[in-house]
This record gives sequence, structure tokens and C-alpha cells, in this order.
Amino acid sequence: MSNEENRFSARAARYARVGSNVGSVAARFAGQRFLGLEFDRSKAAQDLAAALGGLKGPIMKVAQLLSTIPEALPKEYARELAQLQSQAPPMGPGFVRRRMVAELGPEWRDRFKDFSTEAAASASLGQVHRAVAADGRDLAVKLQYPDMQSAVEADLNQLWVIFQLHARMDPGIDTKEIYQEISLRLREELDYELEACHIALYDLIFRDDAAIRVPEVVPELSTKRLLSMTWLEGRPLLEFKEHALEDRNTIARAMFRAWWYPFSHFGAIHGDPHLGNYTIFPSSEADAKPGGVNLLDYGCIRTFPISFISGVIDLYTGLQRNDRDLIVHAYERWGFRGLNDELIEALTIWARFIYGPLLDDRERTIAEDTAPGEYGRKEAFTVSKMLKEKGPVTVPREFVFMDRAAIGLGGVFLHLGAKLNWYELFNETIQDFDPAVVEARQAEAFKTAGVPLPAKTRVQNESTPVPK
Repeated sequence: MSNEENRFSARAARYARVGSNVGSVAARFAGQRFLGLEFDRSKAAQDLAAALGGLKGPIMKVAQLLSTIPEALPKEYARELAQLQSQAPPMGPGFVRRRMVAELGPEWRDRFKDFSTEAAASASLGQVHRAVAADGRDLAVKLQYPDMQSAVEADLNQLWVIFQLHARMDPGIDTKEIYQEISLRLREELDYELEACHIALYDLIFRDDAAIRVPEVVPELSTKRLLSMTWLEGRPLLEFKEHALEDRNTIARAMFRAWWYPFSHFGAIHGDPHLGNYTIFPSSEADAKPGGVNLLDYGCIRTFPISFISGVIDLYTGLQRNDRDLIVHAYERWGFRGLNDELIEALTIWARFIYGPLLDDRERTIAEDTAPGEYGRKEAFTVSKMLKEKGPVTVPREFVFMDRAAIGLGGVFLHLGAKLNWYELFNETIQDFDPAVVEARQAEAFKTAGVPLPAKTRVQNESTPVPK
């Protein structure tokens, strides 16, 4: 048996161990509570993180996602899990060759002019290889690890136990919808045919935009678990941290448009603005100045019904006008349930933090006097305290990746030290927003790209008029 086979067999054994460890944490909590003893959350969180850290699988991506939502996890758990790394050890050449045979057949090498069996990058669900197509195009070939469906289901089982444990700790939010959202999105990430459709959608959106580049899928070299696309040359964003402010602003402006234009015009957003999911291309071969952003990964695209987009704009407008009725209407339109005056106040503290730079009509950094690692921490602490005292509130599933995108992008802009008029950028993006026009545009674009239309938002006041 090869080293890779040993490693993947060992991973299955580790999943069994983790299930036992997570279950023992829950059992220990139940027993101590029954006996009236104090439950040591910090120790339990460390034990859990130690067990999960050995997996380096999809649960790491989930943990980092949940760390941005106040009260989604006990603070001790969020702190420990956020430190874990999502990078997985790459498959070796022999294992890669067997995986390629499984996806493209025994003569797979004849379909490439060149193929490197050494991984160029690896992540939680798969790894990327450099290759050259028969027609000479440079390719990025994304190959999924074997049996990742079982790994994802095992991780979701552990997440469910963690959420059940959290539910016994007097939480500030009800996580049922969050669990459903994460489950659906993780399962979608395993479907590379869907990811190819998302790439086609973003190519359609940004085809004429000089500052945003999207790869081209090679269908004949792609399957449900193998995705071949053109290689986009670029440099990591952090290499530009010491560049002139003009250069850093160029990158930030392109990043802002890459995330918020598809949302406001097509109802799609990239749910994971992780530093590894894009690179920066130069303005020309002879110039090191940044020209724009390469969008590399499309496994976590979240699509929304038009009513949800309207709710996002309603909330922005309500905050601008300090119109409480419109703010509450927006929360309800998003799908928040179990609201009372105190919970509305807590949500609005978070909303004003997220929307704050977009409401301030002047040039500024995204969060003044805040370090990248501290972004949102003070506000999250305040909101968590209020939710714990007055909750729980049911968080709608659509909120999860909107929150992740906003916090993730904010962190990127802080890393860059960009200084822009975010108010102008956002208002240019939502200018002349018309739900009927966006709905028609979405339907046409999604049909062309092969992306399924999103289900209608599940809210009780879908047809109620917007408060004036």
C-alpha cells in the first residue's frame, strides 16, 4: 500500500476518533450539568480543536466561516477553531496519476501536452496542478481528493454535534438555518460541474471589464471531480502592501467591484474572499503596477433571489435615513425571526458596523484605527453579549455568506491600507436598482451559464409593501 493510500486510510480512522472525541465533550458537558458542576468550556474547546486539527478537512473551512458570525459558536470554540489551518497535505504523484485515470481514463496523459503531477497548490477539498493543453494553453487543473463526499458528511455530522452542544449553553442565536446553509454550500463545492457553470456566469458578467479576469473552462478536460481551466498569471495581494497608495487603491477598487457588482446586478456573490482565491495581474508586461484582479476559485458562489437583494438595499437605505421601520422590514425580509426591540438593537449595531464605511461620504480606510486581525472584534463582543442576554434569534441562512463576504473583504482592504470613498463605490453599484430589471437579467444570465435559479426567500412578508 502506498504512502498516499496509507494517509487516506488513516484519515478515515481519524474521522472515527473525532466523532468519539466530539461526542465525549458533549457527554461530559451533559454529565457535569446534571451534577451541577461548572463546565470548562476553554478546556473542551482546546480538546475539540486538537481533535479537529488532525483532520485538516472541510470542517476547517466551516470553523473559519463561523468565526465571523457573533454567537454562532461559543467564543472559546470560535477562538480555537479559527486558528486551525485549512491546508491539506497534497497527494503524491502516484496517487494523482490514479485519480486522473479515474476521471479521464487510462490514456489521460495523451490529452495534455504537459502535466505536472506535483501540486501547485492544495486546499481542503482538492489540489491544483499546472498543465499545458494540446492546443498550447497553460492550464490550472483542479483535482478533487478521493472520497471527499464521505469526508464532508463526516464533518457535517461533527458540526451538528457542536451546534447541539452550543444549544445547551444558552446561546444568543438559533443555528438551525446556519447548519442547513453550510451543509448545502459544502456539498455544492464538491460539484465541479456546478463550479464550471459559476465560472461561465462570472465570465459573462466581467467579459468586458479590464480590471477583472475570469479563467476559461476546458470542458473536454473536466468532470464532476476534475476542473481544467486556463491559468491566470498573477502575484499574491500581500506583495502589494508596501506599494504606493494609488496602487493599493487600484486593487481595492477592483476587489470591491468583483464582489458587489455581481450581487447587485445578478444576485450572485463570492462567499469566500480568502487570500488564496485571487491574484493580482500587472497593468502591462513592462510595468509592475497592478492592473486588476484574477478571480481563481468559484467553489463558493452564493446565489440569491431578488427579494433578498432588495432587503440588503432596504437595510442600507433604512440606516441612511435612520428609519427604524424600514430597518426592521429589511431584517424580516432577509428572514430573521424571533425579533424584539433588544434584538433589533443588537442586529443594528452589527449592521452599522458592516455598512458603516458605505454610509460615510468621504475618503477613508475601511475601518479607521483598526488592525486587520481586530476587524469587527469589538462590535462582535458587544453584539454577542446582547444576543446572549435577549436571544436567541434565528439567523437566516442567506446571512451566512453575506456576512463572510463583508468581513473577509473588510480584512482585505485593511491589509492593503486602501483609502477610498466607499460610499461612492457602493452607490455607483446600486444606482438605478430595479428589482424587475435585475430579475430578468438574472434569469437570462443564469440560463446562459447553466446556473440554477435560486429558490424564493422564505419570509412571511414577501408581498408586504416597503414602509415609507
